[in-house]
Amino acid sequence: MNYRELGNTGIMISEVSFGTWAIGGAWGKTNDTEALKSLEYAIDQGVNFFDTADVYGDGHSEELLAKATKGREDQIYVATKFCRQGDIHDPKNYSYEKVSAYCEDSLRRLNREAIDLYQIHCPATEILKDGSVFEVLDRLKQEGKIRQYGVSVETVEEGLICLEYPNVKSLQIIFNMFRQKPLEKLIPEAYQKGAGLLVRLPLASGLLTGKFTAEHVFEADDHRHFNENGEAFNVGETFAGLGFRKGVELADQLRWIGEGRKSMASAALRWILDQKEITCIIPGFKNVKQVEDNLSALETKPFSEDEMQEIERFYQEKVKGHIRGPY
Repeated sequence: MNYRELGNTGIMISEVSFGTWAIGGAWGKTNDTEALKSLEYAIDQGVNFFDTADVYGDGHSEELLAKATKGREDQIYVATKFCRQGDIHDPKNYSYEKVSAYCEDSLRRLNREAIDLYQIHCPATEILKDGSVFEVLDRLKQEGKIRQYGVSVETVEEGLICLEYPNVKSLQIIFNMFRQKPLEKLIPEAYQKGAGLLVRLPLASGLLTGKFTAEHVFEADDHRHFNENGEAFNVGETFAGLGFRKGVELADQLRWIGEGRKSMASAALRWILDQKEITCIIPGFKNVKQVEDNLSALETKPFSEDEMQEIERFYQEKVKGHIRGPY
């Protein structure tokens, strides 16, 4: 395993880490036994960072992480998120009383004394512009309930707003071959200011595995079934903002990236890790094989400069115009 520093915090985390949305819920059927086995396997391979949220399975993924990391709380870092249990547009949802209660609930489920990285979970842009929530987080940090804090953002604009606050130590962003806009300004600026960058949806909800056909039907409780067009939450959280059929079509045109590499998926992950500014990727998983597949990015051949330019050209000419929603 390779480790990179989380911004300027001094915390070294595995460059392939994992998100726990899929094992908590909203990605089809879940299996706790398999989830715990997968977490254990990842930890044995050197993974020391996991991302979760209080709304993943209504806190269930936090409880699974508590079981998987019991006795190793000092070695395994956990990031969790808050705000989406309430109205993300309501300033009262970000008051000290409300955020402190969210934090206490997560600490109880995680069975920890402090949260390593506490993140605002895709709040409304106006909340970030107001900035009062950061004073609340500073207070929680002073109280020892959280060690560092960051923000999970939907758009480049939101990320740039967050970087104006020096105690924001990380940004969690949507970034992959289908979603390259952060490379223009956000990623370089975050790196320059010492903020870590956690990449979610590195495989564009599975499109960049190359495993889907246009006829594929997702389970009813899978967000890829019920949020393709942003019906439940931001459209960018599903297929990176692309319609499913268009995404499959574009993924087919990118199959060449897997040539000479283990798989298309490992190549898509490697491309992200080839950006030196990125701290880690946090793909999801449901079983040990998916953990293994994601970890294979570590041994995957890096991209050449010509390949990098070809992937950027593909994004500009074929992908960019099809992404829906602000990003």
